[in-house]
Amino acid sequence: MPRTLPQFSGALSASAALRVECSREGFARARSFTRDTLRGWSLDHRCDDATLVITELTANAATHAAPRASDAPGVPEIRLGFLLDPGHLLVTVSDSDDHPPVYRPAGIDLEEHGRGLCIVDALSEEWGWAPSPPAGKTVWARMSTRPAPPCPPI
Repeated sequence: MPRTLPQFSGALSASAALRVECSREGFARARSFTRDTLRGWSLDHRCDDATLVITELTANAATHAAPRASDAPGVPEIRLGFLLDPGHLLVTVSDSDDHPPVYRPAGIDLEEHGRGLCIVDALSEEWGWAPSPPAGKTVWARMSTRPAPPCPPI
C-alpha cells in the first residue's frame, strides 16, 4: 500500500474540500458534497462510485480515528478532499489518528464489518495512505474520470 499521495499526470483542473463532523448529519453532508462536486465537474458517471468510496473512508475514520480523538474537545472532524486532473479524480479523507488503515482481504465469510477497504480497492485504480504532519493521516483513492465500460450482456 503506497504511503505517499500519487502524482498527477497533468495540470490540476479543480479542487474542493470539506470538513465534516463524525455524526449522521456530517456523513450525509459528505455524500451530498461528493455528488454535488462531481456533478459540477461533469463527472455524473463517477458519482455513485466516488460517493461509495467517500462513504467507506469516512466510516473507517469515524470508527477507528474518532474514538482515539475522544479526549480532544468537541466533536471529532474528518476532512474530505477532491483533486481533479484531466484523467483522474483523487479523493482523500484525513483524520487525526496516526494509525495506518488495515486492509483485510475479502474472505468467504459474510462479516458485517471489515469490507470497506476491499470496496475502495475494487472501485479505484489505486489507493493508499500518507501521514499528515503534525498528526494524523490521509487515506486516498485515485479513480479514473473516464466512464466505466458497459457490462457485457448475460
